[in-house]
Amino acid sequence: MTEPTPLTSDPAVLVLEDGTRYEGRAYGARGRTLGEAVFATGMTGYQETLTDPSYAGQIVLMTAPHIGNTGMNDEDTESARIWVAGFIVRDPARVVSNFRSQRRLDDDLVEAGVVGISGIDTRAVTRHIRSAGAMRAGVFSGDDALLSAGEQLDLVRSGAEMAGQNLSGTVSTVERYTLPAEGERVGSVAVLDLGVKTSTLKYLAARGFDVHVVPQTVSIDEIRDLAPDALFFSNGPGDPSASDRHVELLRDSLRDGRPYFGICFGNQLLGRALGFDTYKLPFGHRGINQPVLDRATGRVEITSHNHGFAVDAPIGEITESSEGFGRVEVSHVDLNDDVVEGLNCLDIPAFSVQYHPESAAGPHDANYLFDRFRDLVVANKESNA
Repeated sequence: MTEPTPLTSDPAVLVLEDGTRYEGRAYGARGRTLGEAVFATGMTGYQETLTDPSYAGQIVLMTAPHIGNTGMNDEDTESARIWVAGFIVRDPARVVSNFRSQRRLDDDLVEAGVVGISGIDTRAVTRHIRSAGAMRAGVFSGDDALLSAGEQLDLVRSGAEMAGQNLSGTVSTVERYTLPAEGERVGSVAVLDLGVKTSTLKYLAARGFDVHVVPQTVSIDEIRDLAPDALFFSNGPGDPSASDRHVELLRDSLRDGRPYFGICFGNQLLGRALGFDTYKLPFGHRGINQPVLDRATGRVEITSHNHGFAVDAPIGEITESSEGFGRVEVSHVDLNDDVVEGLNCLDIPAFSVQYHPESAAGPHDANYLFDRFRDLVVANKESNA
């Protein structure tokens, strides 16, 4: 057990773009940070949340009141760094007591330069965001806490809105790399890194795939030269309507007949490739307790989410793709608000889900989707043999 961390008395303030202010204590690095304020409903998994590239550009509020009690380790990170723009907690743990812990959460926040705030009523902030919607925000501490309320609000309102942002280049790998297949090899998959999580790559390798992770700048000619048996689009931050080049890449690959699986951002891009529109949700889905209906089986899955945009596709009917890819159906639906959570193509080997089947952290109800992808790739290879 580590020595207790003394509570700081350094002031900090959270400012929302509608002028709402919450005063608390500095947490993590001192200074200022700007981003989109969102809330994540998981009672655990803060380390996975912090290191999920999908949270780039966002100030994340944890709805669980006590954060940091299990510390941080090198095994549960979902990428090589912390990506959140800022961090909001109610009660930071003063004591870390877990046998897997290697260091304190607040130490990692300081090292990563993540400005945070603690000691505020996170329930009140969550209820406000649920009513008013996700919005631009800023956290100010240190010298920036001394700025006037008007100056702080002007800084918040000068920040970029999430709508229209393409953040793939910020989070994607620069160099291609490969994870070898584990066990019986069934083929290879090219993973377009739009902010991919480590757990996703491990699950694909565990299904017998050589996993070739490629940067978001990859061209269709480079994909063809790589000659993978399938294509996978990962999760990631930003607005899918700002990713036209990735949509065209996917359309070209689908025309080549290559099986496709996409999650989260990859689901939104499949929707666009098929001819559907996307739209911004009022406050998004973020957390590890979202109920989703699998319309094919009637089974309800408890799933892990992190998305602020969704696909606008008709539920309960089969639609003809306006881009010439045949029949499409909505495969999964969120039971909280009827948001589309999955797409299934009936005439080409492609499907996607809006949530995170790797569930790091979270329930593993949807882990079977990696098996479904493996079966799809095997069946496609056999039919083309």
